Amino acid sequence: MKKGGEIIVGLDIGTTKICAVVGEVTAEGVEVLGMGSHPSEGLRKGVVVNIETTVGSIKKAVEEAELMSGVEITTVSTGIAGGHVKGFNSHGVVAVKGDEVSAKDKERVVDNARAVAIPTDREVIHILPQQFTLDGRSGITDPVGMSGLRLEADVHLVTGAVASVHNLIKCCNSAGLDVGDIVLQSLASAEAVLTPEERDLGVILVDFGGGTTDLALFAGQAIKHTAGVALGGNNLTTDLAMGLRTPVASAEKLKRNFGSCLISLVGRDEAVTVEGVGGRPPQKVSRAIIAEILEARVEEILSLAQVELEQVVDAPALAGGVVITGGSSLIEGMEEMAEQIFNMPSRLGFPLGVGGLSDVVNNPMYATAVGLLLYGAHNRDEEKFRIRDQKIFNRVTKRMRKWFKEVI
Repeated sequence: MKKGGEIIVGLDIGTTKICAVVGEVTAEGVEVLGMGSHPSEGLRKGVVVNIETTVGSIKKAVEEAELMSGVEITTVSTGIAGGHVKGFNSHGVVAVKGDEVSAKDKERVVDNARAVAIPTDREVIHILPQQFTLDGRSGITDPVGMSGLRLEADVHLVTGAVASVHNLIKCCNSAGLDVGDIVLQSLASAEAVLTPEERDLGVILVDFGGGTTDLALFAGQAIKHTAGVALGGNNLTTDLAMGLRTPVASAEKLKRNFGSCLISLVGRDEAVTVEGVGGRPPQKVSRAIIAEILEARVEEILSLAQVELEQVVDAPALAGGVVITGGSSLIEGMEEMAEQIFNMPSRLGFPLGVGGLSDVVNNPMYATAVGLLLYGAHNRDEEKFRIRDQKIFNRVTKRMRKWFKEVI
């Protein structure tokens, strides 16, 4: 698998496409050597629903990446997303035992914050301390050794179905691949498209994918919140197919080539030819009608994202604004719509921080794959995940907890 430096592969297993990006770690950074992409079959809203077809799509994307890069792929870094991953904040309070805060006191206050009611079908997989408060003094990152009587903790809890990770690993292993790392997809996208300045000032990342729209909030270089909306670009395509009475494949082309999510950006005299269903003749449709359909759905998705974040977002404090990425972010008017919904500056997120054939991945639709590549390059010594391991469930949970320690 080695060429010159160490070879790393990011494998984005998405609802609409599976993308493998091959990179080489050099003294200057990560150089892109090649990329392969294939339509995804077997996932729904970010979750595997058919292992056999998912394995087939993975193999085709990997084969294409091997052909372009000239290297054999055996190990990948992959990601997880979907509506089953949810995060929320909690607060804990304990009395300090002794003259100063001990490690045991710190552990007790985090456990106190964790003691919230969780549905029986979910499990807490991340406990992320955000800040500690000692006798009213907030903003403390580590209170151990400090004097005080009352210790409080603000933490971010993430719950999810670890079984979904298990199925992803199973698909990769069945395709002949080892899994070197597993990353929350919104964190991977953030790795690829956010600048250090934006993370420090406070920024909202919106990863507008095909099946889901994943969210991550950063401030002061730390992750503050994660969430997801179980709607994405596929809903836009379905709306067009239903509204214009055209096949789904034709609706997808209309969305990509003529779609706009702001009616104000489309001329009233612009028209396109729309294919009919079941052999019916094609018809001329105004682009304004296409924009009207798309605008309603995009506004709904971004509004749901805004509602997910409004309980934790102090908008004036997020000087970094909104960065919107993912394949569906390329629809005309998406930046302007995001600015209207979130009421803050917005920009499209293109992958950053890679060299070599960076032009082949210079597109928001490859943000997650490039982020997985960068994540894999920064964590090259991790153990591989294999589905036949007896303790894989515990190892996956342990690895997921580590993601957030790395970004806090």
